[in-house]
Amino acid sequence: MPARRWFLCAVVALVMMPVALTAQYPVRDGSVTNIEPYLFSAADFGINPEGITFTKDIVPILQRSCQNCHRADGGAPMAFTTYQETRRYATRIRDRTAIRDRMGAMPPFFVEPGVGIQKFKNGNALSDEELAKIQAWVDNGAPEGDPADMPLPLDFPAGQGWVLGEPDLVLRSVDVTVPAVGPDRWGDIGIVPTGLTEDRWVHSVEVREINDIPTDAAATTVGGRYVFHHMTYFSGVLNQDGTGLVSQGRVWPVHEIGRNADVFGDGVGMLLQANSALSLSASHVHSTGGQANTGHLEFGFKFFPRGYEPKYTSSIRLGGNGIDMDVRPNQAGQEFHSYEVMTSHTKIISFEPHLHAPGVRMCMEAIWGINRFTLNCVGYDHNWVKQYLYEDDAAPLLPRGTILHIVGFVDTSDENPNLADTRNWAGSGRRSVSNMFADLGQIVRLTEDQFQAEMDERRTKMKDKNTYDIACPLCWAPEVMERAATGGGGTP
Repeated sequence: MPARRWFLCAVVALVMMPVALTAQYPVRDGSVTNIEPYLFSAADFGINPEGITFTKDIVPILQRSCQNCHRADGGAPMAFTTYQETRRYATRIRDRTAIRDRMGAMPPFFVEPGVGIQKFKNGNALSDEELAKIQAWVDNGAPEGDPADMPLPLDFPAGQGWVLGEPDLVLRSVDVTVPAVGPDRWGDIGIVPTGLTEDRWVHSVEVREINDIPTDAAATTVGGRYVFHHMTYFSGVLNQDGTGLVSQGRVWPVHEIGRNADVFGDGVGMLLQANSALSLSASHVHSTGGQANTGHLEFGFKFFPRGYEPKYTSSIRLGGNGIDMDVRPNQAGQEFHSYEVMTSHTKIISFEPHLHAPGVRMCMEAIWGINRFTLNCVGYDHNWVKQYLYEDDAAPLLPRGTILHIVGFVDTSDENPNLADTRNWAGSGRRSVSNMFADLGQIVRLTEDQFQAEMDERRTKMKDKNTYDIACPLCWAPEVMERAATGGGGTP
């Protein structure tokens, strides 16, 4: 069957599917106080709660999900590498991990379990069993256990090392100094030449902030351990005198507080051109509330091998509504909605909610025909703005015509610790005291042939004809058509 006819038949088949396949985002308000801790019994997992110890059970959890920050010279204000360091914070660890997917949770990976897609390349969320172990350990007095059970310590780079390893190219912004107290600033901080003499395809990019804020500084404002809240930047070819760009070439993933590095993966890349520069056109910096501080950003690029041509070029999808917002004062549970019709077949590489200080939660759902599928709901914390990078076999494959619905939840009540003053009405704007509502995730746009090939590959991983993948609404359409053609129902 020709591709165009197949696609049209699939559309009809999907529209004819029963509404029973419909799913909606969970009925939750967007209030800071709407936190129900995830509590589990170790016995439910066949574990004797009295046998759980720090050395045998808790350290492996800390090493996988916590010590990257909670270590000497890490980003966190306390270390969790020894029993003595960790024991004093045991109760706090239990309480903060039990929040799991809401503002203030640790580790900061806020995907709501049991809702939509749960497979991510950069996931460090704790499992139900791991939460049960932590809770039982603390409730039983946080015993140390046998030192012989202690796993070997992890080898971390000295100082503020690169998470993805040493880059092939490192670019540095100018230093920016902020006063101890003052309003947020937004603006252009110049260009940074790449020095490249040839085009290079980028496999990953990591942005880190280097500043003079003491590692034990108490945070009194949003992002109190950082000068930069976020940086929006693009690349382009330099003009003849090297003072500006001939044209904008590529918008790169935004850098934000607490955000993970961007790994585009095999087959997906972004091009950094010869004789190019980064334009740091939109820097959002703020005071930390302690003392005057100076910081700069470093951009670390890892390249594909020379001669490599990626199958797809990644781009940034700016979804949501960053202009027309009316955020009311002293009110929890406010919702904002955005709808976008996908004009081409699209593979969503990542979901990246972007709100400002009042932000609490964001959901993304796909509407196709009469069906409505929740792809994800995630909590939001303005101190830890995360990107959620889908596993290749779980990334949403959305046909053109899909309506992508984004729902943002904000809380301007006194319960939200991120707000400077809950009495203020706020519209859209670029400072933390203003508001944004956007999805800054990465996508690739697919041709008809690429879309069909991606779905063919996805089907090979489906166990049987009854398997349903909410991330691929057309993957099962051929089966629907087959049933229709043999008299099983539907319209071929």
